Amino acid sequence: MGLTQYYTATTLDGFIADPDNSLDWLFTRRQEADGPLNYGAFIAGVGAMAMGSTTYEWILDHEFAGKDPAEWKWPYDIPCWVFTHRQLPVVPDAAIEFTRADVAAIHEAMVDAAGDRKVWIVGGGDLAGQFADAGLLDEVIVSIAPVTLGAGAPLLPRRIELRLDELGQNGEFACARYSVVRSPGEPATN
Repeated sequence: MGLTQYYTATTLDGFIADPDNSLDWLFTRRQEADGPLNYGAFIAGVGAMAMGSTTYEWILDHEFAGKDPAEWKWPYDIPCWVFTHRQLPVVPDAAIEFTRADVAAIHEAMVDAAGDRKVWIVGGGDLAGQFADAGLLDEVIVSIAPVTLGAGAPLLPRRIELRLDELGQNGEFACARYSVVRSPGEPATN
């Protein structure tokens, strides 16, 4: 079974978005396409993904702004689960499933869909925390930008014990891969 990973970027003070859900701080930073823990290598190994409604709406706002919904093309060709309690716009012909279910109830379907590839928890931090709370998160891979926001959406809004497995520099980012430390007797998901 593949790993379930939370792959994201954060500010030095631990926010993945500012209070207005903007990622402007992220897109002003230099990163090397083939550097350590780069997105291209990561996404090549992903077979299924999950995101919260705020992340989904951010993609809609930034990928499809000003376009007729008939022209929308979802940027991922892998199955995606969007965790939400609201009715959201649907991207035509995209492999997206909207769910109100608990993450534990959906995880097995995600793992099955991913096959021997990884499950990516895109965001947000609370959703990744829900997977961790259920014992279903294996790794946190984070690129840390040299900027602070002072407020916003937190990277992980709860305590999770991690072990540093890899550290590198990619452009302006400090990049780290952490394994989730399981409680004694808690089974690993991989």
